[in-house]
Amino acid sequence: MTDPRALAAALAAEQPSMLAMIERVVSIDSGTYHAPGVNAVIDAFADFLGNAGFTVTRTPLPGRGDQLTARRMLGCGRRLLVLGHADTVWPAGTVTRWPFGSDGTFLTGPGIGDMKSCVVMALHALRLLLRCRLAGIGAITVLIVPDEEIGSPGSRDWIEREARQADACLTLEPCRPEGRVVVGRGAVGALYVRATGVTAHVGAARALGASAIAALAPMVPALEALSDPARGVGASVGIFRGGTARQVTPDAAEFHLDLRAADQAGADWLLTEVRRIARTPPTDPRVRITVEGGFYRPPFPTGPGTQALFALAQRVGAAIGTPVLGVVSPGGSDGSFAAALGVPTLDGLGPICHETCSRRERVEADSLVPRGALFAGLVLGIGTEGI
Repeated sequence: MTDPRALAAALAAEQPSMLAMIERVVSIDSGTYHAPGVNAVIDAFADFLGNAGFTVTRTPLPGRGDQLTARRMLGCGRRLLVLGHADTVWPAGTVTRWPFGSDGTFLTGPGIGDMKSCVVMALHALRLLLRCRLAGIGAITVLIVPDEEIGSPGSRDWIEREARQADACLTLEPCRPEGRVVVGRGAVGALYVRATGVTAHVGAARALGASAIAALAPMVPALEALSDPARGVGASVGIFRGGTARQVTPDAAEFHLDLRAADQAGADWLLTEVRRIARTPPTDPRVRITVEGGFYRPPFPTGPGTQALFALAQRVGAAIGTPVLGVVSPGGSDGSFAAALGVPTLDGLGPICHETCSRRERVEADSLVPRGALFAGLVLGIGTEGI
């Protein structure tokens, strides 16, 4: 079965199975910090992959869920890496308030697009492909990451180690509206700035206090002023907290700064500037400031290999009548690690999703089959065309 149209027809018969599995895994709370839930989702993926003939191994990540490596050796040929994740941005208890739902047009629920439906779609496509002869594919490795939503701090080395052995990487973030797959990404980072001062009552003992909030607050406008859309850099404080009571000088405060840059030069410049501002000595010498963090996802360049994968995706899309457009995203993903190593990488290969990471996140139900066929056609083409 090498015709993408035949793959789409075969996947259509798999849609009830896909929908049932999507409902099953979306109905499990699996926020990154809820390891039991993450592992319950990984259980479902591991069982499916094992039954499809993959050799499955799990490596516990301290304080998180397990890292799942599933490998199917097929002989000589191209080595394919498929990247997915089991964690979501949603804390435990979300499923009770926002259960899986379907109105026939859209599928909803926590993590439906980012990325539970994406993984389920790809696993069904791989199972279908493995019933055929995959010419030119020597090995398929699927990694399911447990900590992607916080930047994969415990998984980066593992991902990069597997990526160095791959000839191509397909990443299962959701497809953007209008059929846009990701052909490039910027760098993403975070800086954590904390201040420690001295408590005192703000009435009779005001002079004895040293405010941690007062030391950090002036940094916020200065840091956010570094944002420059023309230069492709951005800095934004998303969390600022401190203090214990209205009438007490706060002895602790912190803010979390999001960092974005279109390229490595912009990332280097931005990090230098934000550290300069964050490390400016406070006016009150009794306040101590600490700064940690940096860029944790490298830029994802649109190199020749990625361009070739995108051209292949467009050819497959044309054959099955589904649009394939490209977009460079300001957000990061695990595909950034592979792309930064020079591995041809294409991202956003899941079903079409709207308003990701919001309570309005929803997947177009009718996109499961055509985007699954697109993914399957890419796997075939990587083997037959040697990309």
